Formats: sequence, C-alpha cells, structure tokens
Amino acid sequence: MSRTATIERNTKETKIKASLSIDGAGKSEISTGIGFFDHMLAGFSRHGFFDLTLSVNGDLDVDGHHTVEDTGIVLGTAIKEALGDKAGIKRYGSSVLPMDDALCLCAIDLCGRPYFSFDCSFPVERVGELETQLVREFFYAVSYSAGMNLHLKMLHGENAHHMIEAMFKAFGKALDEACSAEPRIEGVLSTKGML
Repeated sequence: MSRTATIERNTKETKIKASLSIDGAGKSEISTGIGFFDHMLAGFSRHGFFDLTLSVNGDLDVDGHHTVEDTGIVLGTAIKEALGDKAGIKRYGSSVLPMDDALCLCAIDLCGRPYFSFDCSFPVERVGELETQLVREFFYAVSYSAGMNLHLKMLHGENAHHMIEAMFKAFGKALDEACSAEPRIEGVLSTKGML
C-alpha cells in the first residue's frame, strides 16, 4: 500500500500544496518564501527519509506567522492521511540528536490524540528570515493536525541555528521510527484495537 498524501489548503492568508510520501528516499522540493524554513523542512525530509514537495504562497508582507503555522497544519494533515489506519506501525518513535553545540530530544506517539510539549528558549529572535518564536507554532500545528503526542526538549544549545536544525532533524528521525513497520503487530499497537 502506498503511504502518500496530497493536501491543498487555500485561505485568504496562505495558499499551500503539499505532497508527502512516508516511504520515500528523503527527496524534497520546498518553497515557502522563508529560506531558513525551507532549509529546515529539507532537513526533516532528508533525515526522516520522507519525500516532500511543498509550495507555499503566504502573506509574508504581514509577517511569517501564517505561512509557518499553516504549513504545519498542512504537513500534519498529510502525515495523518498518509498513515491511514496505522496498522502495523511501531507507533512510538524517539531521537536524541546532536548538532554541534545543540542536543535535542524528540519523542512521538502516533496515538490519534494531540498533545504538545515544547521546552526550549532561543537566544535570538530571528534566524535568517524565520522568527524563532514561530518554531513552536509550527510543531504545535503539526502535532494537532496529525493527532500525535509530540515532545520536544532542548537538552543543550547555544546557537539558535543549530538548535532549530537539531529539532527538525530529530523530529524527522523520530517520526520515521514511529511510522516504520513492525511485523509482530497484528492490526494496530493498542489494547483498544484502534488508534
């Protein structure tokens, strides 16, 4: 079964089209209008082995908030749709990932219930054209749209570029693990019989 999704979301603030393949090779074509955000999403794709095509036209003349948050909504929706009933997947994934001075912990449960925990303070307000406060907004939107528990904790970090990059890469690796097949699972990994 092909675990893919194509999502379009058009509002007065953003126009977004995304295609996601869970079982990819880490290839991406990304254009959000925010260069550093593109770089982070490419890192997520590459290190999680997800194929991601993403085109975003947002109201950057206002600021980056709608572009970043709505991209999170679309990516989370694509993850949820591509995984379908989640039969046979490990469900849980985690990564502790170093990026020079930064060390990030990411843990995921694809349980169908959204919950988000974010423990990180950035030393600067902006990296490139991305406001660092929007990193939290992005991951919050992903977790709630996908229906996942998502915990992100910066264990150590001094350089905001490294900290954010560690976060996106750790998220990719943790999600890859959670989405991976476990042949011992019949149906879904839940005592309820559904996720």
